[in-house]
Amino acid sequence: MAKDDGRNLSAGGAIFPRLKALGVDYVFANSGTDFPPIIEGLAEAAAKGEEMPQALVIPHEHAAMGMAHGYYLVTGKSQAVMLHTNVGLANGAIGAINAACEHVPMILMSGKTPVTEDTRFGARTVPIGWGQEMRDQAALVRESCKWENELSFPEQIAPLLDRAHAIANSTPKGPVYMSLPREVLCETVDAGAIGAPATMTPSVVGANPQAIATAAQWLAEAERPLIIAERGAGDADSFAAFGKWAEDWGIPVCSWWATHLAIPTDHPCHIGADPTPWLAEADVVVVLDCLAPWWPDKHPVNPEARVINMGPDPIFHRFPTRTFRSDLSIAGENADTIPALIAAMEGLDRDESAIAERRARVAMAAEETRKQIAEAAAECAKGITKAYVSLQLSVALEGRTSSVFSELGCMLGPLERRERNSWFQEPHSGGLGWSFPAALGAKLADRDRTCVATLGDGSYMFANPTACHQIAEALELGVVLIVLNNEEWGAVRNSVTGLYRDGYAAKANRMPLTALKPSPDFSKTAEASRAWAKRITDPADVLPAIREALDVADTGRTALLDIATLPG
Repeated sequence: MAKDDGRNLSAGGAIFPRLKALGVDYVFANSGTDFPPIIEGLAEAAAKGEEMPQALVIPHEHAAMGMAHGYYLVTGKSQAVMLHTNVGLANGAIGAINAACEHVPMILMSGKTPVTEDTRFGARTVPIGWGQEMRDQAALVRESCKWENELSFPEQIAPLLDRAHAIANSTPKGPVYMSLPREVLCETVDAGAIGAPATMTPSVVGANPQAIATAAQWLAEAERPLIIAERGAGDADSFAAFGKWAEDWGIPVCSWWATHLAIPTDHPCHIGADPTPWLAEADVVVVLDCLAPWWPDKHPVNPEARVINMGPDPIFHRFPTRTFRSDLSIAGENADTIPALIAAMEGLDRDESAIAERRARVAMAAEETRKQIAEAAAECAKGITKAYVSLQLSVALEGRTSSVFSELGCMLGPLERRERNSWFQEPHSGGLGWSFPAALGAKLADRDRTCVATLGDGSYMFANPTACHQIAEALELGVVLIVLNNEEWGAVRNSVTGLYRDGYAAKANRMPLTALKPSPDFSKTAEASRAWAKRITDPADVLPAIREALDVADTGRTALLDIATLPG
């Protein structure tokens, strides 16, 4: 696009062309009184013909973070979020926690209250300029961000954004943060090279060849190998290769608390979510990108087993207490380490008869597990269960390219998923309200994809639904929301009964601090933004309602199903 003769830009305007040069498509922004130089800069940059990412008005910070998260999950491209001083950053902190836990890169920025009280252009004007000042604003997100800095001078915009982007996308990936003082944004900068290529590239860790060779030898010699995978199997090529390789070697793959799909749920080597019998006998266990690969008090591990941890950060150094064994640790992106391991096993000695026998045994066990899960999910005599809704959603989505974002909602197993990027579960950090905005971000990234957010009633309330529905209507993002409404904090109830199975709370007529009654009429919240909504109480209505909701979403209109489910 042609530019006029003016080669200077305000610093507030220069940020956006630089982000575009770094490959950022969207800036999810929630503006405040620190934004005048940003807003003026956007108008100026547009008038001068600068190429920029699209800046979107997002009426709640948590939604902005969730949308950047969801956009990355579908595209693999890190996006930017821009928030209002300390209060906006505080609202976005949960999203930063979620992104850090899941190794999702994004550039997080927020304004900083003016340092000066008068004289300098951009100095404080209204009382919140004093009220929002903090001694250490970055502390709000420091534990969740790989890097932080403050823009001190306008000429730092390009180099600091380049560094932020490179660090966010380096192995292991994650969010970064930069604060933007208003006085600096009001200054000008030479924009002559603002669209130049990045001056810094991400650092991608390559797997140690010796460690890969050792892992390959251990697996080739193993009689009872096991893989536990939580966070997928890399890119499209490595995902496909992983499934073929697991079947070739007859290695069972467990999806314990999987947040991404690593293998199709109907794959002959997918043994489901329960690792119990397999861990007890395994002689080699591959922990593929798992924060918590098993429940230490519940899943006994064969003491003779050798444990391999593989992933971008195989021993998860950010977490103070994580003491799962790792006899061999292999760092690297899954898209690189999985093909490397597969290649290293080619040509190694193998007992074809033993592998064939193991492959048949695993396939038989996997098929039996799927049969039991389907039979249990189909039972609805006492009312609608999460498993039942999951089974019906599976039927309704057949033949569609889709992504399901489940947040204490539908479950793998009853819900069949076969394609990479078809399943995402809430991050293990547990920052609720994630799935609705993540589905919006995914739909923004790929409007031809069917995006479904399935979540509990508590999670729906945490999502700031009024804000999310406004976004969906404004951007014409036709997503399907399935609220599994049991009128309680079901996860909290299950945690209590799991720890105190025969305790007072479990025996109480009404467990303390878990009820969410009376339930709001969620359809009214959705209808306020012209969404289609329906309340479901009869099991027979679930499948037809899901199909109707999918058809509505295909038109670009959000559809919500409020489904009354049994407790638990």
